[in-house]
Amino acid sequence: MNITEHQKGIFAIVVAALLWSTGGLFIKLISLDAFQLSFYRSIFSALTFLVLFNRKVFIINIPVILNGLFYAGILILFVIATKLTTAANAIFLQYTAPIYVLILEPILLKTKLRRINVLSVIISFFGMTLFFVGEISPSHFEGNLIALLSGICFAAFLIGIRKSNESYRIPAIFWGNVFIIILCFYSVYNDFRIDSKNILMVAYLGIFQIGLAYAVFTYSIKRIEGIEAALIAMIEPVMNPIWVYFGYGEKPTPFAILGGLIILTTIAIRTIITERKRFYQNKLNQV
Repeated sequence: MNITEHQKGIFAIVVAALLWSTGGLFIKLISLDAFQLSFYRSIFSALTFLVLFNRKVFIINIPVILNGLFYAGILILFVIATKLTTAANAIFLQYTAPIYVLILEPILLKTKLRRINVLSVIISFFGMTLFFVGEISPSHFEGNLIALLSGICFAAFLIGIRKSNESYRIPAIFWGNVFIIILCFYSVYNDFRIDSKNILMVAYLGIFQIGLAYAVFTYSIKRIEGIEAALIAMIEPVMNPIWVYFGYGEKPTPFAILGGLIILTTIAIRTIITERKRFYQNKLNQV
């Protein structure tokens, strides 16, 4: 059985989402503040990209800088939000991104506004509402607002990375990490010391949860649309509480389990439908 480029893209975004989903647990476990954590994590992430892609990372121009800044916004704002509010609040509000992508991608990238994408977003967000029932608290307003801004950056990055030249995608992530290092340097200026437990967790986040995850993401985004990537990436907020359960023993509520099943089922059905359409379209084109 031959695997199409599109199917490879779907598999890659699933892997990226699973790696991203481990972030909330470690952000909570690490005792560093948001800016210290972001500084050290981005050092490891930048080095990972340098090892994987060598000279390719050093391209710099306006699209690279803009997408790098959106990337930096995603990472820093999400860490701050996770420190200020619950991990569930942070991940839920960040994943308002598909709404913005759904609206803006057809305008900016001239893609079709497909009915199946609109329906998938509506159903998935209904599932996420169930998943995080009782978690959004007014007392966490500041953290919630920052998480929402992270979602806006995520949407802008998805669209920007799709719109830009393919050779600019990897440099955008590398320079985004460099921007984070520069922006967060003040937080460690007076004391670079970090204990072994924190450094191991930060190294994992930088190398795997960010570095390798975004390397896989750049592979996937060449092969699938931005809205499709945003929808499939909803695996991240579904898996996030599962890692929390194993790390903390915190059991998801029945609403969370139901919401997760709705999201996963929606993504699976959408993927099957679109893949069948692509298969039959390819058959017709070959006739």
